[in-house]
Amino acid sequence: MDQTLDIAMIMGSAREHRFCDTVASWAAAEVEKFFKVAPRVVDPREQEGLSLAETSQAKERFQQKLGHADAMIIVVPEYNHSYPAAVKTVIDEAYGVWKGKPVGFVSYGGISGGLRAVEHLRQVIAELHGLSVRDSVSFASAWEQFDDEGRLKNPDRARSAMTRMLTQINWWGRHLKESRSVEPYPF
Repeated sequence: MDQTLDIAMIMGSAREHRFCDTVASWAAAEVEKFFKVAPRVVDPREQEGLSLAETSQAKERFQQKLGHADAMIIVVPEYNHSYPAAVKTVIDEAYGVWKGKPVGFVSYGGISGGLRAVEHLRQVIAELHGLSVRDSVSFASAWEQFDDEGRLKNPDRARSAMTRMLTQINWWGRHLKESRSVEPYPF
């Protein structure tokens, strides 16, 4: 069985002064330590043609970028008790790429740490035949947990949660990759 996984990390915010960059930088470093390869970052700010009104060629290029991934990690803030429009656009424009692939979440926000956004996203991912792994990483009052250089002030708990989540992504990702190579996902 092929043990290597191509991991896509989706930035969940497109706001100008977003905190997502800080959280995603930490998460990407943890992914690279775990898998010995950096994740491919998908940033909605950088996706030309990421809109229903754009050309089918632009949409196809975007779908291929995500389609090569064996697993996805969504770094998502909580906006108004749910997830941002940027995440929904990425999901909707890359409709078929989620089928039979594991998805993990790193969330951040105020008191809930983005968990309400994750709970809503789990429903969307299930509808698209993706597999949401059970464990996630959550940062309540995230802006207080990172220093000015983007380092976690107390990293142990977050690293432990990240390791659990990445272990699940690794297990599901390897097995689902093997299964898809033997028999394409039927739906």
